[in-house]
Amino acid sequence: MLDLVSYMEKNVESIGDRSIEMHRKAGGKIGISLNVPLSSIDDLSLAYTPGVGAVCEAIHKNPDELRALTVSGNAVAVVTDGSAVLGLGDIGPRAAMPVMEGKCALFKVLVGIDAWPICLDAREPDEIVAAIRAIAPGFAGINIEDISAPRCFEIEERLQDLGIPVMHDDQHGTAIVLLAGLLNAVKATGKDFSSLRVVISGAGAAGRAIVRLLRCINLEPGVCTMVGEVIVCDSKGAIHKGRTDLGSVKKAILAYSNPNDKSGSLREILAGADVFIGVSKAGLLTSDDVRTMAPDPIVFALANPIPEIMPDEALAGGAALVATGRSDFPNQVNNVLAFPGIFRGAIDARAPRITDRMKLVTAKAIADSVPEPTPEHILPSALSLEVAAAVAAAVRQAAIDEKSE
Repeated sequence: MLDLVSYMEKNVESIGDRSIEMHRKAGGKIGISLNVPLSSIDDLSLAYTPGVGAVCEAIHKNPDELRALTVSGNAVAVVTDGSAVLGLGDIGPRAAMPVMEGKCALFKVLVGIDAWPICLDAREPDEIVAAIRAIAPGFAGINIEDISAPRCFEIEERLQDLGIPVMHDDQHGTAIVLLAGLLNAVKATGKDFSSLRVVISGAGAAGRAIVRLLRCINLEPGVCTMVGEVIVCDSKGAIHKGRTDLGSVKKAILAYSNPNDKSGSLREILAGADVFIGVSKAGLLTSDDVRTMAPDPIVFALANPIPEIMPDEALAGGAALVATGRSDFPNQVNNVLAFPGIFRGAIDARAPRITDRMKLVTAKAIADSVPEPTPEHILPSALSLEVAAAVAAAVRQAAIDEKSE
C-alpha cells in the first residue's frame, strides 16, 4: 500500500504543477460574457443609460421582474469562508477561491447557471448569515461550500427562510450521490436494501447528511423504506446513548442511527456489516477488516485524496464492490452529479427551498442513469450533461408536485 500511496502523491503533485500553470496562464477559470450586443451607441443606450432607467423602474414597481430582467434569475452564489476545503482543511477564503471558481465553472458548463464565487473573510455564523442575507437579492440560489461543522448546519438552517434555494453541498451533495451509488450497488450485488447493515465512519457534515437520507428512500406518500441498521462512528467509536462526550450534532445523529445502542470501536462495529461508508480520513481500514464484514461487502471509501482503504486492498479482503471519491478509480462518488441539476430544477420551478423529496428524486435520477449497474459501474460520468438534465427535470417536477399538494 505504501508504494501505491507514494505513487498517488507524486501523481497528484504532477497534476498540481500543471494546474498552477493552467490557472496562471488563464488568470483563473471563469469570467463574464455578455448576453446582449454592446458595440454601438444604440446598444449602449439600451444596455445602460438612458434605457436602463426604465428597467430599474419596472423592477421597483414589481420586484418579481428582477429575475426576468437581470442575471439574478439565473445566478447562484457559491459562498465559503474557506474553513473546510476538501482535502486541504482550513485554508481561509483567499486560498479557497480556486475551488469556488471550479464550482462555478461546473454550474455553467453542465446546466448553464451563472455562478459567482463569494469568499467571505468571516467566521462567526451571525456574520456569515448576515452577509448571505445582504447579497441574496442578487441571486436565485445560494450554494454553501466548504464551511466547517457544526457551523455549516446552523448557517444553512437559518437561511431556509430566504425564499430561494439554499443548500450546503458538502452535506447533501455527498449524501445524495452516495445514496444513488448504494441503490445501484445493491442491484449489482443482489443484496436487499431494507436488510442492509451499514457502518458510517465520520460524523461531520457528510456523515450527518448520509445517515439522515438513508432513513427513507421510498417516494410514495406514507411509505418509508429504510436500511436495516445504520451505525455512525467517530474517532472514539460508535455513537451511542451511553457516551457523555457527544455534542448536540452527534446526539441528533442518534435519532436516525444505532437503534440497538451498540458500542465499540469502528473495527468492532464493522464486523458482520454489509456496507462501509467512509467520510473521514485515509488509511483507517485494512484487508483484514474487510474480511470481518458480511459476505460480498460493499465499500464506499470516500476520503480524498487518499481513501480509508485503497480499492485493491478492499477487493483483496473480499469486497464485492468499491467506490471512492477519486476520478482515477471506478465508481467515483462526485457531488457534481447532484448540485448543478438540483439548483437548475429548483430555480426553474421557483422553489423557495431544497426539500427532502428533491434530494431523493435526485438520487433516483442519478441511479436510473445506469440502467444495468455492475460492480465496476454503479454511477455515471461526473460530467454527464444527460444526468444533469435528468436531475433538473426530476427536481423541477418534485417542486411542482409539492406546490400542488
